Amino acid sequence: MPTSEVETQHDPKNEAEVAYWNSAAGRHWVERQESQDAILAPILAAALKQAQARPGERVVDIGCGTGASSIALAEQVGPSGQVLGVDVSAPMLARAAERLPPGAPIKLARADATTFQFQPASSDLLFSRFGVMFFAEPARAFANLRAALKPGGRLVFACWRKFDENGWLQVPLRAAQEHVPPLPRPGPEDPGPFSFANEARVQRILAEAGFGSVTLEPRDFTLDIACGRGLDAALETAMEIGPTARALQDQGADVRAAVATSVRHALQSHQRGDQVPLPAAIWLVTARND
Repeated sequence: MPTSEVETQHDPKNEAEVAYWNSAAGRHWVERQESQDAILAPILAAALKQAQARPGERVVDIGCGTGASSIALAEQVGPSGQVLGVDVSAPMLARAAERLPPGAPIKLARADATTFQFQPASSDLLFSRFGVMFFAEPARAFANLRAALKPGGRLVFACWRKFDENGWLQVPLRAAQEHVPPLPRPGPEDPGPFSFANEARVQRILAEAGFGSVTLEPRDFTLDIACGRGLDAALETAMEIGPTARALQDQGADVRAAVATSVRHALQSHQRGDQVPLPAAIWLVTARND
């Protein structure tokens, strides 16, 4: 079993996100771990290529979730390296622990990266696949993370661009909103999946945290939300993960059935055989501890 740490204290301003990822949302990600890893695999591959983790390096994997990114990073750094996977979600970390390869150089910590006491100047790389957009005070969180980096250490993460550019999430939600109220519109500084869509905001946050050499590279993908298993699998993905799942959180069976009918119809127009490919748009962000 991996070495695990638990730091129960977290930034009170992150309480809503901590509660969310320890509720049904976290459990849904665990239940759908294999399919979500398959859907997001092209993005993880691109982020790993950008990061260029090398044998012997020490890496912090921010928002490691159910462990796909930590396992991939461990393969790159090898037995002489070390990966620390950090996440606030107990159910997702439990799944990560279950699937770690024997002897993998991975430690897991259930902790808030805003407040966690990282070993100072000990890491070569900070990495994240969609784990950094949920901080209430992102500049403070990134400053705390930067303190874990060696001088010259690097930061690489993937984050979503605008919601309207991400059809894999937009198409089902638009269909669902025929039957449910629209989700609350977050403010420009509020945490959430699309809180890093604005390039200038990301540049400002990282500069305030003390990072230099910040670049944001737009990347576009086509994600098969069916994982090659047809329309029913695509519908299941759409209903259980992402903003559509949030919109359905407190809805009864009748509403859910009506939403399922509308979402199925919307996805059907994108179906290509057993695949349901939809567009996704991210930033690949890089920076250095100059």
